[in-house]
Amino acid sequence: MIWVKAVMLVLASMLLALGIVLPLARFEKLYFFVDKPSLFEIVVALWRDGNAGLALLVGLLSIAFTIVKLVGLGAEAFMVPGTDTRSGILHALVPLLSKWSMMDVLLVAIVIFAAKSSGLAEAFTQPGLWFYAASSVLAGLLHHVVQRQARAQ
Repeated sequence: MIWVKAVMLVLASMLLALGIVLPLARFEKLYFFVDKPSLFEIVVALWRDGNAGLALLVGLLSIAFTIVKLVGLGAEAFMVPGTDTRSGILHALVPLLSKWSMMDVLLVAIVIFAAKSSGLAEAFTQPGLWFYAASSVLAGLLHHVVQRQARAQ
């Protein structure tokens, strides 16, 4: 079972990295202008354009919290057997961060729907969104496996 958890953790981390740097969506305006921003580029552009608060919010919720959640999942998944995992900070932090996992995927889907329905631009999903979503789903499955294993002990 330890190999399954290790593979899930490594794969979720790799998918997250790809989801952060690859384009999330492609926006075509007037058939000439194409924009394919990645999550990292969005945060940098928000910061550069003077929206520091929004850049920090998106960076924290989308990137930092997700990385902290994966680190917490890794620590929780590979904790020494026999130790009490229910009383630690990881046991409280991981479920809290897991609740926000799919929020970014939902927000990008809403933006794509809004762009398509407004007629201002054509919007299409890109691999970054799918990698980010796959990382969130895989992290959720890993959390489920860890919780099930903890209950069995």
